[in-house]
Amino acid sequence: MVTEKEVQHIAGLADIGINTGELGDFTARFNEILDYFDVLDRVQGDGKVACDLSNVMRDDIVEPSLLQEDALKNAAAKEDGFVKAPRVM
Repeated sequence: MVTEKEVQHIAGLADIGINTGELGDFTARFNEILDYFDVLDRVQGDGKVACDLSNVMRDDIVEPSLLQEDALKNAAAKEDGFVKAPRVM
């Protein structure tokens, strides 16, 4: 159980502004979340994953694609066969 004082302290550490009118509701919801974690801690399982999925990524196979000219056809700016993007920094 978390108190309003602890919620204020945590909010201060996280630099989150909580006004006093919201503090009671926020504390109650915070405690509901922590209660839910208690429920999850009590779940017993055999450690096995419930689905049969394993590596779902496809193999990286090189296949024919767009020609470079077609890929650059709609680029706003090009340079040496590449799309030229504006400088960020």
